[in-house]
Amino acid sequence: MPSQKPGRLFLVPAPLDFGCDTQAPLTDALPLATLQTAARLSHWITENAKTTRAYLKRVNDIAPLAQPVQALQIQELPREVHKKGDHTGNFDARPLLAPALQGFDVGLLSEAGMPAVADPGSSVVRAAHALDLQVVPLVGPVSLLLALAASGLNGQNFAFVGYLPQEPGERAQRIRELESLALKTGQTQLFIETPYRNAALLQALLQTLQHNTRLAVSSGLTLPDQRIVSETAKGWKQRNLAAAIGGQPAVFAIGR
Repeated sequence: MPSQKPGRLFLVPAPLDFGCDTQAPLTDALPLATLQTAARLSHWITENAKTTRAYLKRVNDIAPLAQPVQALQIQELPREVHKKGDHTGNFDARPLLAPALQGFDVGLLSEAGMPAVADPGSSVVRAAHALDLQVVPLVGPVSLLLALAASGLNGQNFAFVGYLPQEPGERAQRIRELESLALKTGQTQLFIETPYRNAALLQALLQTLQHNTRLAVSSGLTLPDQRIVSETAKGWKQRNLAAAIGGQPAVFAIGR
């Protein structure tokens, strides 16, 4: 039953194994308190309803859901939010939070990691603040921070720049721009790619980066077969390390 006061917006992390060949137990990456909170929520705003149901079925194995999965109220973010991002202020997510105004706690979930960080959801968080709703981030994995911490690069000054261009010429130009910024300021540059394009991006990086620029690639984070490599561009080539990075979700970082 809803309470007499407004509900809260819970930012619920998901495991990082979405799109991976293997899955690790949820408790390897998510604390029990987070799973118990997710289990009691009946209203959700998500990137994808199907994957949300699959995740909650896994949660149910550890912390029984307060309601059957089929009875949960799940609203999907519009497709254009996925494609164009929702951090620009062009999408008004306040209607999605109507259940919270009625007293229900609402969960925000992306397909992997923390919602609104390298994933859709910031419009919902912004809307919650506009409606004076309490926003509660739960503890769980954030791939960008895990990759940064494991890279050996500057963790005091860094930027996440999303995806690089797919067109080879534009991509090479963007790599040179980011490298110049990293070498000049010491600011680590983090970016991601769709897993099946990992190899193409890695090849472009090794062709474009200066020999002494450090490149770190973290793939399959939190999984048993995770691989984290941090070397100069020259070292990557000399040690033939590119073969170690497969089609798992990965975070790329460059710096000095």
